Amino acid sequence: MSEPLSESPLDVLEPAAEVLEVPAASGEKLQVARWYAVQVASSCEKKVKATLEQRAVTLGVDNRILEIEIPQTPGVKLKKDGSRQSTEEKVFPGYVLVRMILDEDTMMAVRSTPNVINFVGAEERRATAKARGHIKPRPLSRSEVDRIFKRAAEKKAVVKVDLTEGDQILVTAGPFKDFQGEVIEVSGERNKLKALLSIFGRETPVELEFSQISKQS
Repeated sequence: MSEPLSESPLDVLEPAAEVLEVPAASGEKLQVARWYAVQVASSCEKKVKATLEQRAVTLGVDNRILEIEIPQTPGVKLKKDGSRQSTEEKVFPGYVLVRMILDEDTMMAVRSTPNVINFVGAEERRATAKARGHIKPRPLSRSEVDRIFKRAAEKKAVVKVDLTEGDQILVTAGPFKDFQGEVIEVSGERNKLKALLSIFGRETPVELEFSQISKQS
């Protein structure tokens, strides 16, 4: 009996809709390509994508491993000098999506790719042993795939700043320009932070935009 995995943030994805296999003229069933989520080592998404694309050709399964995607949304990194650098933020860090026809050859091609951990799916336990079984890949539904890519396309740019509590900053714009202070809270999702500024000789918490400050070395 299979049990759903609980460690992956992609476990919340809805079950895949049923896909009918239509008999081909030769009497064989039509093979249908589906999207699968694959967990990979941290920060290795692009490396896995490039390696798997190459391996698919080398292993002769590029006609069954059709697309490999890393859903991303635009981002902005605020540097110490206050300048901005355009970046891309992954929608699901640690995962790539693969559209493929699932069979023994394509599963092996994906699982044996360096830095791949496993498919997202259900763990099949052995009936007569307590040892953990293997993971049965679970295809994503069409609506879930559409939702993931829509999220990547519509999400506002995320501003990331190399700041933590206790860092010293200089205010470069706004009513508190040229004030120095200490960071007490960073809110990345709001693109803002709170800092203690010395105003009239008193430490006062002030909320600032990331674009209004620079980090002091």
